[in-house]
Amino acid sequence: MDVITKKELLKKKDIEEAYEVLRPIIKRTPLQYDTYLSKKYQCHVYLKREDLQAVRSFKIRGAYYAISQTPPAVRQKGVVCASAGNHAQGVAWTCHQMKIPAVVFMPTTTPQQKVAQVRFFGGSETTIKLVGDTFDASAQAATDFCQKNGLTFIAPFNDKRTIAGQGTIAYEIFDDACAHNMKVDYLFAAVGGGGLISGLAAYTKDVSPQTQVVGVEPTGAASMAEAFKCGHPVTLAKVDKFVDGAAVKTVGTLTYRNAKEYVDKMVNVAEGHVCTTLLDLYSKEAIIAEPAGALSVAALEDQRAEIVGKTVVCVISGGNNDIDRMQEIKERSLIYEGYQHYFIVNFPQRPGALREVVDDVLNKDDDITKFEYTKKVNRGKGPVLIGIRLGSKNNIEQLRTKLGEFDPHYIDLKENQMLYEMMV
Repeated sequence: MDVITKKELLKKKDIEEAYEVLRPIIKRTPLQYDTYLSKKYQCHVYLKREDLQAVRSFKIRGAYYAISQTPPAVRQKGVVCASAGNHAQGVAWTCHQMKIPAVVFMPTTTPQQKVAQVRFFGGSETTIKLVGDTFDASAQAATDFCQKNGLTFIAPFNDKRTIAGQGTIAYEIFDDACAHNMKVDYLFAAVGGGGLISGLAAYTKDVSPQTQVVGVEPTGAASMAEAFKCGHPVTLAKVDKFVDGAAVKTVGTLTYRNAKEYVDKMVNVAEGHVCTTLLDLYSKEAIIAEPAGALSVAALEDQRAEIVGKTVVCVISGGNNDIDRMQEIKERSLIYEGYQHYFIVNFPQRPGALREVVDDVLNKDDDITKFEYTKKVNRGKGPVLIGIRLGSKNNIEQLRTKLGEFDPHYIDLKENQMLYEMMV
């Protein structure tokens, strides 16, 4: 197990120094009481709205502070970063303000909305390079580029300066809480590489040690939880890239050590539930969060019993959501909630077969959302891809029974992810 040294751990003083630098530069975001979530979870929920920053994410804090602490002569040569989007925007914005060149490496899977925003914030000072399918591949390319060209790498999370910048969020939270004589029982925040949770937790445990700090990861990229389990950072074999702002295969050594020291608990949230939360925030509260930005709120559902009657702060870490992803978000939510299903069913190649399914298989309030079928010559039956939206998720057992009677060999694509991805 790694030994945590005092020198490596972030201190309250580090964050206070960062806040003094950032105070005239960064927007002090509101700590908003949320009536809807408070009623839903029977507690007192406050949202720290980092989606309202200039670059719509908390990453501007760590990026600006890390670059500002780089010697002027060194940073003037140019800086390099790797990011799934939000850190890149923070670096681009900072370099445009300081008039220094930046080379930004981003995974090829980064949503186009985030790529476009980096171009917008960085202007002529920023060059974008799309490399690799994951953040980790992009980060390796950025590191190699730095070494080859003698430039400075601005780490997205595994740097004490970056972590201190992110920790200024906690400074503002507890400053506001103190001003209103409010005790914070729980603080929830997303975890990708670990910079945000490390900074938040370090400051929180100094000024409010009774506050429970909870890190939240997507189920398909729970690298900090795995590091906690193994006693050191480990590389996940694969990650689900949907929650792109938290899809990190390997957390930082420094962030792991700080999180291990200060964070009380790690939890994970299914990507489908993140989608449900995104839609809920949008439809009920007009908050446009990105998947990673909604992680903290999504975690409240499984922690419901624990937080009743408590005061809870959730960090909405970012709002850079691509509108083109909304259909996918709705689809994932419906599947997770149990309303949307896909099946491959053998249909008799005769007139009236579809009507038979509608009349004899579907429940009265179910609907067909997808139907793909190509007639096979000289065959009595042919496979059909059929999507069904249930009127009630309780309809599923009756639907499966009737489907089994119609075709005993039908395939539920929920049980075959490869087929689902290929056909849907």
